[in-house]
Amino acid sequence: MQDKEDFLLLPLVEQFLTSRATRKPSPHTLAAYRRDLLAVARLVADDQPGTPLPLAALPIRALTTRSIRAAFARFAAPRAAASIYRAWSTWNGFFDFLVAEQVVAGNPMPAVDKPRVPPAPPKPLRGERTPEQLLAGVVESDRRQRDPWPERDLAVLALALCAGLRLAELLALRTGSLVGRDGERRVEVIGKGSRSRLIPVEPELDRVIVDYLESRRRRFGSRTVGPDSALLVDREGKPLRRGGLQYLVESCYRRAGITDRVPPGARLHALRHTFATRLAEDGASAPEIMRLLGHASLATSQNYIEVTGEQERAAVRANRTNRSLGRLLSQRSVADGAG
Repeated sequence: MQDKEDFLLLPLVEQFLTSRATRKPSPHTLAAYRRDLLAVARLVADDQPGTPLPLAALPIRALTTRSIRAAFARFAAPRAAASIYRAWSTWNGFFDFLVAEQVVAGNPMPAVDKPRVPPAPPKPLRGERTPEQLLAGVVESDRRQRDPWPERDLAVLALALCAGLRLAELLALRTGSLVGRDGERRVEVIGKGSRSRLIPVEPELDRVIVDYLESRRRRFGSRTVGPDSALLVDREGKPLRRGGLQYLVESCYRRAGITDRVPPGARLHALRHTFATRLAEDGASAPEIMRLLGHASLATSQNYIEVTGEQERAAVRANRTNRSLGRLLSQRSVADGAG
C-alpha cells in the first residue's frame, strides 16, 4: 500500500477542486484556486534540495511548514496584498481538505504569515438623487417591454434599497417572511451562515410589497401567494433565480438611464451599499448598520453595542429612500385616480 506521504501533489489538487465544485463557484474562481495552488507549489518544487523537482513529481511530504513559508515569501514579493491573501486562503482550504482526508496530520498555514487586507470600499450608486431616479424610472410605463410588471420591479428595488438585502437573501424570501402587525412589520431574512435577522419594514415599503402581491394575485391567482411561496417570481410565476434577478436589476438601470452611475461589478450589491451609505449619512451608528446588514463580524466584535428594536426602526425610518418611496406612491395614487 502506498504511504500517504508519497502521494503526489497534483492529483490531490484536482481532488480538492472537485470537492470545491459542490459549492458552485464560478469557473473564474476555480481557475484562481488552481492558479494559486500551482504557483506556490512550483516554488516549493524549485526549492527542493539538490535538483529541482518537476511539479508533476512533487510529493505531499515536501509541503512542510518551512517549505511553504519560504515559497510564500517568494510568491509575495512581486504581488499585491489582496493576491497574497487570496492565495493564503486557498492553501489554507487545501490543507484543511488534506487533514479531513487524513493525508496529512495538520495544517501548517497558521504558521505562514499573511497580509492584512483592508475591507473593500462600499460601492453605492453614484449621484445624490440616483436612487430616486431609479425608482421613478421603474414605475413609468415602458412600451419597449414585452410584458411590463412595474409592481414586481419596484418591490425588488425597494427591498434592496430600503432593507439592504443581498441577492441570495432576496431569492430566499417567502411571502411568509413578512411578519408583524401594521406599523410594526418586519421581514425575516436568512443571511450568510444561515443566520437570521429581522429588518424593520416601514409603511412605504410595506405598501410596495402589498401592491406587488395584489398584482401577482391578478396575474396568477391567489393560490400562488401562499406563505411558503417564493416572494419574488418571474413573469411566468416561477421563483426568480440568480441570473433572472441580476438581469431584472440591470434592465431597471437601463430603463432609468443610470447605467453610468452603477459601480463596475456591483450590480444588485450597489443597492445594498446605497442603503448602508444613506443610513450612515443620516446618522445611524455603526452597530445599527452592521446589525441591519447582518455582517458576520457582529458575532465576534468586542465593541459591539446591543441595539434595541426601536433604535433599529428609527435608523431605517431615517433612510431618505423610504421617504422618497412614500412621495412616489402618493404621486402614483393621484395619477391613478385622475385616470
